Amino acid sequence: MKQAYESISWEEDHLSILDQTQLPLREIYSDVNTIGQVWDAIKKLKVRGAPAIGIAGAYGLYLGVRELDSKNFTSFNVELNRWIEYLKTSRPTAANLSWALERINQTVYANKDKELDEIKDIILKTAKTIHDEDKRVCKKIGENGSELVKKQWNILTHCNTGALATGAYGTAFSVILHAHHQEKDIHVWVDETRPLLQGARLTTWELQKAGIPFHLITDSTAGSLINTGKVDMVVVGADRVTANGDTANKIGTYSLAVLAKENDIPFYVALPLSTFDLKSETGEEIEIEEREPEEVTHISKSPITPKKTDAHNPAFDITPHKYITGFITEQGIVKPDFKKNIKKLFD
Repeated sequence: MKQAYESISWEEDHLSILDQTQLPLREIYSDVNTIGQVWDAIKKLKVRGAPAIGIAGAYGLYLGVRELDSKNFTSFNVELNRWIEYLKTSRPTAANLSWALERINQTVYANKDKELDEIKDIILKTAKTIHDEDKRVCKKIGENGSELVKKQWNILTHCNTGALATGAYGTAFSVILHAHHQEKDIHVWVDETRPLLQGARLTTWELQKAGIPFHLITDSTAGSLINTGKVDMVVVGADRVTANGDTANKIGTYSLAVLAKENDIPFYVALPLSTFDLKSETGEEIEIEEREPEEVTHISKSPITPKKTDAHNPAFDITPHKYITGFITEQGIVKPDFKKNIKKLFD
């Protein structure tokens, strides 16, 4: 199963990203040479999706330290941790960003007795490893999740969870992709995902490239479809999942979970283990990113509201674990009791 595009790639001495703010009208790859450009690309959603943000952040950390002229490990480590905290501010909700940066930090500390140039090479090597691992993990998520999908099912998904949001294949999208390649004759309902239309712009783009049948719907159409029996399964991604299974994902996910529960439709969350945040006990501890009101009051920089209209624009919401049927991971399907069974994944 080959893929004709990558959202992120390392090109000899710089990062190349597919600018997702330009899709689907234009496919533009941008060269990224500095840590500031990586921060900007993440903040402005040129690269997005929790796993992809983690990958970009890992490469960004290398871009930040490669020109450092530190005299010893202590001064180098101070600058390294300064860059780590800087990158974390670009998108605070996504767990994979902190996970990737802390993984590199631990690796650096384990090699603190080596020459600084060698440590810099180790940082780049670790970033590449994180990238390669994500590709394998997402493939496994798709293989595991596709076992849940029956023939001729209608699957509802929210936001974008494909290769654009990961190293390859996707998370929830990988489940859909693998079910399609198993000739299960599936059909996908795609939420537009207001306010930035990641479903309308990005998921439809990826479904078209994969040749998977779909229909685009407004977010508010989902309830009617579920209520009239036209949805067999809901599968979404995640930006952070706490120890008890509470899940932060794109705004609108909570509504879908409640609708699915009310109508006895399975609601699955597909994610890599790196998206779990066991340090947070419940969803109440997750910081929810608040974005600019212009994302709601404008579409493609064109105003759709009266002047001086303010808007509340949280990027994510929290779905309590009681609404979730299970988590699809690279290690299999996690069912309730979530607190106990999520912990088992890391024992």
